Amino acid sequence: MYTIGYAAQRPDAPLAPFPFERRELRSNDVAMEILYCGVCHSDLHQARDDWGISRYPIVPGHEIVGRVTAIGSQVKRYKVGDAVAVGCMVDSCQQCDQCRKGEEQLCRETNTQTYNGLDRITKTPTYGGYSKHLVVREEFVLRVPDGLDLAKAAPLLCAGITTYSPLRTWNVGPGSRVAVLGLGGLGHMAVKLAAGMGADVTVVSRSADKLADALALGADKLLVSADAKAMASARSSFDLIIDTIPVRHDVSPYMALLDIDATPVIVGQVGPIDEQQTVPLILGRRRLAGSPIGGIAQTQEMLDFCAKKNILPDCEMIRMEQINEAFERMERSDVRYRFVIDMASLQAPAKV
Repeated sequence: MYTIGYAAQRPDAPLAPFPFERRELRSNDVAMEILYCGVCHSDLHQARDDWGISRYPIVPGHEIVGRVTAIGSQVKRYKVGDAVAVGCMVDSCQQCDQCRKGEEQLCRETNTQTYNGLDRITKTPTYGGYSKHLVVREEFVLRVPDGLDLAKAAPLLCAGITTYSPLRTWNVGPGSRVAVLGLGGLGHMAVKLAAGMGADVTVVSRSADKLADALALGADKLLVSADAKAMASARSSFDLIIDTIPVRHDVSPYMALLDIDATPVIVGQVGPIDEQQTVPLILGRRRLAGSPIGGIAQTQEMLDFCAKKNILPDCEMIRMEQINEAFERMERSDVRYRFVIDMASLQAPAKV
């Protein structure tokens, strides 16, 4: 399938049009036209090789919503015209203990990333959703529920499941006391989802400037981390902290906010954190945890939950050619709260 995307050719290069071919359909593949693709902060990191793992050219994008255009001969779950979605992974071994229990994101042989990965059969690079078309193994395609706005649903495939998964893993529900650190792309989804689950939700921020935003998103209150008196009053107040801060930071000031047996879960920062004292962990029988995305079944559960509760990210729609400007704005935290690319702005060329 001849198509076009936007790719970075090297770490210091802006993204630019990149014609390429998708593979022919295998018997268990689904082909789709991409309608919308969310812009994740990890797209920026990988395009610029901030993590030292990028293979160029790299076509980012792992928050994908589209419509089925063709199916392989053995595909049973989808038909042409279905509204579908693809998240951060497009394959896994399907045989290990983790895959068998629906935790493909934890595949023992590592899952195949939607972009900047290698196809498990051909070993060729995977290219992501900043493109016009996609071909994906059936088992990694998700159904977009009726009633979910296709134009806003794309960020659920990363920001949504990244925050939904720890909320479910730690059994958040009515009566749970949840704090959310950071109110960006991940944080605003954590607030909406935790509130949708019936939790009492507090946003923790350096100042009171985001109070109105926090309340509008569904939080019950805002705690100012720079206010020593307020922080002291909030000791032992939370059962779970969802830490969405995307840069290196000290988690120590937040440990005292946790009740006994409570957990702070890091979902934002990929890389080192500052040295942590063990005293609050030991004395409160607390644990410091991390969490990636969820498995395919849990991601479908999340989409269904969001459709039922009418939970959608706050999005700003952009055209494909605006992606480099969007990356610059993301670095300045100048987005509320997620960019989504309208892929109708990218026209696939005819094959020469």
